[in-house]
Amino acid sequence: MTTKVADRIVLDTNVLLAATDAGRAEHARARAALDEWPARGTTLYTSGQILREYLSVATRPEARNGLGLSLADSVGNVRALAERMRLLAENEKVHTRLLELVAEVDRGGKQVHDANIVATMLTHGVDALVTLNVGDFTRFDDRVRIVAL
Repeated sequence: MTTKVADRIVLDTNVLLAATDAGRAEHARARAALDEWPARGTTLYTSGQILREYLSVATRPEARNGLGLSLADSVGNVRALAERMRLLAENEKVHTRLLELVAEVDRGGKQVHDANIVATMLTHGVDALVTLNVGDFTRFDDRVRIVAL
C-alpha cells in the first residue's frame, strides 16, 4: 500500500507475525506497515490480546502452524513491536463493550477473540483494523473499517 490507510490503525496479530517471519509471502507488506506508515502520519496501535496471540503463535512449533521461535526470541520480538505501536488498555470499558458486542453479533467461541479486538478499538476510538484475515472480521465491518494488508 502506497497511500495512507488511516490516521489510527490496529495491526492484527497475523500482520505482526508476517512482519517477523521473512518466509511469509506478506512479509514485505507487513514490514512496510511497521516501517513506513508512521512516517506518513499513521499511528499504529496494538493490544495486550494481540501481543499475547503473537507470543502464542511465535512459540508454537512449526508443525502446529507456529513460528517455532524460542520464548526469548518471541519476547524480544514483542518488545520490539510494542516500541513501534501504542498499547490500547484493556480495561473495564473494553470488557463492557465486549459483552455488548458479542450479544449484538450473536457469536461465541473463537470469535470472542476477534470481538475483543474490535471492542478495544471501539472503546479507544480507533476505527481501522489491518489484517490478513478480512473474513474473520466482516461481521464487524459496520462498526470498524476492515482493511486487507
